[in-house]
Amino acid sequence: MSTQQARTVVVGIDGSDSALETARWAADEAARRRSRIRLVHAFGWTTELLVGHPGLGEQRRDVLLDHARRHLAAAAAAAAERAPEVLVEQELVVGHPIAVLVAESRRAELLVIGDRGLGRIGGLLLGSVAIALASHGECPVVVARGAEKELPASAPVVVGIDGSPVSERALAFAYDEAALRGAPLVAVHTWLDLVADPAVGLLMDWDAIEAEEQAVLGERLAGWARKYPDVPVRRVVTRDGPTHALLTEAAGAQLVVVGSRGRGGFRGLLLGSVGHAVLHRSPCPVAVVRPEEPGARG
Repeated sequence: MSTQQARTVVVGIDGSDSALETARWAADEAARRRSRIRLVHAFGWTTELLVGHPGLGEQRRDVLLDHARRHLAAAAAAAAERAPEVLVEQELVVGHPIAVLVAESRRAELLVIGDRGLGRIGGLLLGSVAIALASHGECPVVVARGAEKELPASAPVVVGIDGSPVSERALAFAYDEAALRGAPLVAVHTWLDLVADPAVGLLMDWDAIEAEEQAVLGERLAGWARKYPDVPVRRVVTRDGPTHALLTEAAGAQLVVVGSRGRGGFRGLLLGSVGHAVLHRSPCPVAVVRPEEPGARG
């Protein structure tokens, strides 16, 4: 990937109010990264849909295309007003939103979509769009939930850590985000799922397990702390479910970062149950970081 490609934040636009807030959020992010913004509107009404449906008409399609261009222009104006120093590009692409944005992710360092909208085209819901992009996008994907909220710089970036390779990538992304924002980092590690049988749990030395899990988290963070000495870190090691722990810490956070598949993920559920739940219930933007696929990005 070229340097020019790597410094691009792609934003999915669909004309909803959420899309304007998403464009503003992405403008702030691009300014921090010294990147450009590429606003993409995926227009799902292809010429093939007119075949056999003369009632739809070319004129109707042209009207919708004009609306799409207006939506893009409005989002571009919102982004430019928010961060005048950021270069803003607009692109109207004919195609299915998921396919279009997955293709865009191959040339981006970050893909951002709103938490409402996008699903209004073709009956798609937030879940289907976000999960598909989080599962198949080739860069980190942010669902900009609560993007309209103004939070202080002291609000943290929260990241879930479970010891899997993808959580290590999520940790790298989270440290970078905290450094860019001048924000503290909250590293969340839970261990409720270590014991499945309650009867066995009665025999466990929970204090010893907690001390061991604290040590494991400390080892995970040691190298990153040396790389990012200016990022203050608060460790949360708790005997709790990961979803509940992450959502608790998300209250008042700037961003929550999760891996797309943790150590307990099923191969058929690429996002994973924790990422899925956080994506739908977080009060703040959620970044989903996928595992690196060999040769995927070139």
